[in-house]
Formats: sequence, C-alpha cells, structure tokens
Amino acid sequence: MDRRDFLKISGLAAASAGLAGCAPRSPEPALHKQALGPDHMAQNYPGISLLGFGAMRWPMKDGEIDQEAVDEMIDYAMAHGVNYYDTAPVYLRGKSERATALALLRYPRESYIVATKCSNFRGPYSFEQGRDLYLKSLENFETDYIDYYLLHSLSGYDEFKERFEDTGLVDFFEKERQAGRIRQLGFSFHGPKEGFDEMLALHDKYHWDFVQIQMNYNDWKHATRDVNADYMYERLAEMDIPVVIMEPLLGGRLASVPAPLADLLKAAEPEKSIASWAFRFVGSFPKVLCVLSGMTYMEHLKDNLETYLDFEPLGEEDFKLLEEVAVKMNEYPLVPCTDCKYCMPCPYGIDIPGVFKFYNDNVREGTFVVSTEQKNYAKARKQYLLEYNKAVPTLRQADHCIGCGTCLEACPQQINIPEELHRIDRYVEQLKQGKL
Repeated sequence: MDRRDFLKISGLAAASAGLAGCAPRSPEPALHKQALGPDHMAQNYPGISLLGFGAMRWPMKDGEIDQEAVDEMIDYAMAHGVNYYDTAPVYLRGKSERATALALLRYPRESYIVATKCSNFRGPYSFEQGRDLYLKSLENFETDYIDYYLLHSLSGYDEFKERFEDTGLVDFFEKERQAGRIRQLGFSFHGPKEGFDEMLALHDKYHWDFVQIQMNYNDWKHATRDVNADYMYERLAEMDIPVVIMEPLLGGRLASVPAPLADLLKAAEPEKSIASWAFRFVGSFPKVLCVLSGMTYMEHLKDNLETYLDFEPLGEEDFKLLEEVAVKMNEYPLVPCTDCKYCMPCPYGIDIPGVFKFYNDNVREGTFVVSTEQKNYAKARKQYLLEYNKAVPTLRQADHCIGCGTCLEACPQQINIPEELHRIDRYVEQLKQGKL
C-alpha cells in the first residue's frame, strides 16, 4: 500500500491538505558549521542517535510555541547527528506534535525518527478514542508510518487492560505494526515494581520492541516513589529489549543540584557542566537505545551535544561519585517534581509546577530559610517572600489548594501534590509570621 492509498482509507488525505494549508511550512533548514559532525554522534544501536530530542518543553513566545526557535534547534540537532524526536499528543496542550513536524518535514522522511504516543489517559476509554489519537499523529506528521509508537504512561497490567486490551487498541496497533505503519511498538512506564513485572510478563504475547523508563543516577537506587531504575534496566537488558531513557535530569533537578554537591562534581571535572554528569551516566549503559532530553534553549542542546559527540562513558570512580551525590541529595527536602505539567491546569488556578520549582530552586541554591537562628535571617526571609511573589502570582500560590485531588491521578511521579502544596504553604506562612 502506497502513501496515497493509506491516507485515503484512513480518511486523512483531505485533513492533511487542510492542515498543511492552515499552518505554513517552516523555511528551508539553515546550514550550520560544526567542529564535530553527525559521524561523531554516539550510537548504541546503528542508525539511532544516542541523544534524542524530547519535545515536551519547546520554547514559547507570547503563549504559543516559538516555531522559529523550534526550527533553529532542530536544524542544529540534525546537523550534529540527532535523528530521534519524541513527542506526544498531550504535550504543550496538544501543539507539540505539529510544531515538531513543521520543522522535520523540511527534511527527507528517512533522515529522522518519529516517536509519539497513544495518550488516552482519561476515561471512558474506547477503541475510537485511541485510534483517533493515532490517526491524528499520522496527520500531524504528514506520514504513513510512525517509527516508535508508545502506549503512554502505564503503571501495570490493570491499567493496560482497561486502556488497551479491553478496547481492542493493542490488537489494532499490532496489526498496524504488521502492516509497517508502526515500525516499533512499546510502552512508557511510571509505576511500582509489581506493575513493571506485569508489563514485562506480556512480552511473549505482545513482543515489545522497546520500553521507555525513567532513569538517572538518583533513581538508579534511590527512586522516591516508583521502582528503582537499576531493576528496570537490568530486567530489560536480560530480555534484550532496547531501553529509551526519559528524565535523565529528573526534571532539571540534576542540572542544578545543591551547591555543596555541585562543588563535588566540579572538583572532579572542572570543565564539565553539572548536567553532563547525568547524561554521561545514562549514556554509559549499552542497552540504552536513546536518551531523551527536553531541551528548551540552544545552550541546552549544545551542552548535550558536547557530551554525546565523541562520547566518553563513565569510569568506576565516576559511578561511585554519582552514588555519593545521590545519597546526599536525598537528604534535602526537595519535591520530586519533573515539571512535566501533566497536573495542569489546576481547577483552582494554582501554578503547581511553578510553586514546586521555586521551592526546589531555593533549596538547591542555599537560599532556603532554615530558622530564625541563621545568619541574616531577616534579609533572607524578606528576599524569599518577595521572590516568591515574583515567581508565582498571588492567586496561583500554594495557599489556594483545597485538596480536591484532581492532580493526583495525572502525576507520573505519584507525588501527593496537595500534601506537598500544603507543606510549602505552611512554610511560607511561618516565614510571613516570622515564626520559622
């Protein structure tokens, strides 16, 4: 079946034409000079860049995705050998897929790899709901196949059964794989050890081509909510299932570790960024197919390219150092938020990721007010409260949480969001009253 016939039977031909007409194509790719070109990009699996581009956090301008900035970043990534692009229908309120596609469509289809997902999170679940998400992804990318298709954010068999087996979707996706319209079929996982084992037990039946897991040097042995990453990676390696890595920076937390821990890493590698340690960690495992990074700015991309062009895996002493950092990091009162924004929008207008980010940043940077006994307490207290109001508007702060729990089901980190918001609110109230 050729592309035209497929688009015709799926009802996408007219939609694709209309889509292309309403959204102008990006200009032709710019050429970039580089010291190290695509041939220097690390690969564990032939033809797939070890560094992948996660399209969850594209740069924004006036409340919309900045397409010009997206084009520029993808041009630079393509010029340096990055060919794996991961997105989802739910990212950036439904606009990530098309913004990613507009940049990539300027290149030959065989030069890039599209990974996207069936994000049928909200019931009632139906075959039509999931199928339409899949067809819309094909439409957005103006393609007749998806390279890597994921059953998005599973926690175990019960959820898989409800969303994909009972609806007939997994059988449909298997047929699409057999027809070549899905090249690789897998799932992304957020859940407990038991749920992970349940999903792997289905391998004989569904033959997972890959699995996407959260893995970084903190979660390797110190995952705060779910199963440790070492267990997941080792199980997948034993079964010879390629591993795609998400959250290598733990939502940015490993790019900005508390100052004393940053000093440890800088002492070992003064010329390397703090973030590069996290990317070298996950890239050092041979069964890793691709490491996803949600790069919002060009400096993020360039720093990651510096890591993965002529890549140097970590040595034994490096692994020991990162384990030391992970142990000490868990002594800080951080909220394990990765800024995925799945919890948004809050029905009461709270900027949940914004509140958590401001709080975590202050803990990491040493500007967290500990007690009235600390040096310069009055100045630190005033500064914290002023900056909080600047970072998060008053009507969107933690004190407006009523504990409705709407956010709980959406959080892939299984954070008790109301509890953490109330904890931060109590802290702020103590600061306001000078009682901390």
